[in-house]
Amino acid sequence: MVKKKVPDWLNSSLWATTTSSSSSADDDRLQRYSSKHSIIADTATATEPLDGSPVPVSTPASIREQPPRPSKPEIKIKDKDKDSRNSVSSNINNNEEDNGNSVAGPSAEDISRQAQLLTELSKKVVNIRELRRIASQGIPDGAGIRSKVWKLLLGYLPADRSLWSSELAKKRSQYKHFKEELLINPSEITRRLEKSTVCENDEAKSESSGMLSRSQITHGEHPLSLGKTSIWNQFFQDAEIMEQIDRDVKRTHPDLHFFSGDSSFAKSNQACSEADTFFCFVELLSGFRDHFCQQLDNSVVGIRSTITKLSQLLKEHDEELWRHLEVTTKVNPQFYAFRWITLLLTQEFNFADCLHIWDTLLSDPEGPQETLLRICCAMLILIRRRLLAGDFTSNLKLLQNYPPTNISHLLYVANKLRAQPSG
Repeated sequence: MVKKKVPDWLNSSLWATTTSSSSSADDDRLQRYSSKHSIIADTATATEPLDGSPVPVSTPASIREQPPRPSKPEIKIKDKDKDSRNSVSSNINNNEEDNGNSVAGPSAEDISRQAQLLTELSKKVVNIRELRRIASQGIPDGAGIRSKVWKLLLGYLPADRSLWSSELAKKRSQYKHFKEELLINPSEITRRLEKSTVCENDEAKSESSGMLSRSQITHGEHPLSLGKTSIWNQFFQDAEIMEQIDRDVKRTHPDLHFFSGDSSFAKSNQACSEADTFFCFVELLSGFRDHFCQQLDNSVVGIRSTITKLSQLLKEHDEELWRHLEVTTKVNPQFYAFRWITLLLTQEFNFADCLHIWDTLLSDPEGPQETLLRICCAMLILIRRRLLAGDFTSNLKLLQNYPPTNISHLLYVANKLRAQPSG
C-alpha cells in the first residue's frame, strides 16, 4: 500500500502557527512589570536627595529671601516619568499590534467592505449572491449591518426590500401568538376552568334544586401535582429551564457587560428583538437539528455521521496527521469534535472571533454544515506540528482547549481545503 504524500501546500510556511499567545502574554506582562518598576525607581531616586537625607520642609520667610536651590530633581521627575510612560505606552502598543489586537480604528479594508454592504442593502432587491461574497470576508461592526445581513442570509428577510415591513409584522405577530398560546400562566387556566364550571352549575341549578355543588379541582390542576399532564408541573419545569439558560449565558460570557450587568434587555428595539432572534435561531438550527435528536445519532444525518465526515475530510487532506491521531494515539474525534460541531465553535473562541466565524458560516453558498467541517479540519491542520509531537493525553488536552489563533488565517486555510484537495 502506497502512503499518500502530504501536499506541497500543506508544507508551506504559511501554515506554521505563531508563537503561543500565552508566552507572548507573559513577555508582555514582564515588560509592563519592568517598566512600571523603572518608573517607581526613577521617581524615588528623583524625589530623594543624593545624600539620603529627608526632603526639606517649608522654610521661614527670612530664609526664603536667599537664592532658591536649583530644582533639578523636579525636572528629572517630569522628564523621566514622561519618558518612562511613553516607553510603556510604546511597548503596549507594539505588543497589541503584534498580537493582532490593535486598538486603532477600522482599517481601510473594513471601511470599503462596509460601504459595499450598505450599497447592497440599499438596493430595492438585494443580490443575495453578491451579499454572500462580501459577507464571507467578514462583516464590519457597527451601523447595525450584521443584524440585517444575517437576517437575509438566514432567509428571515426576503430579498425584496418592499416586503420587509409586512414580513416583519407578520413574524412578530406570529411570535406574540406563540407566547400567548404556550406561555400562559397555569393560574389563568385554572381561572378559566372555574369560570366554565360556574356556568355549568348555573345551568344545572335552573333545571333542578338541591345542595349547591362545589367546584372540583382535579389532581392535575393542583399546583403541587407532579403528574406528567399537570399544567402546573410543566410550568415549573419550564421556569427551571429558563433559569438554567440564564445562568449558562452569564457563565459563557462573563466579560461582556450585556451578560453580566443588571439588565438582560437590549437597549434598542426591545419590542421586536426577541421575536427576530427566535426566528433567526429557528432558521439556523434547521440545518443542525438532527445533531440534537438522540434517536438519529446512528443515522446518516446524526451527529456521529457528521463527525465521521470530519475524520474523512482530515484523512483526505492530511493522512499523516489523521493516522497519528486516530491510529497511533487513538484520539477519537468524538472526544473533541462533538463540542466543536454542536456548539458551532462558540466554546473554542472568544465572542468577537465567533462573530467572524459565523459571518463565514452563514454566507457560504454550500451551507453552514459543510463550512463548519472545513473550519474544524483547518483547526487540526494549523496545530499539526504540536499534534504530531504529542501523545494521547497532550493531544486531547490541546484539542479540548484550543489555543488562540488568527481567525482570518484559519478561515483562509478552511477555504483552501475546499479549493485544493490532495490528489
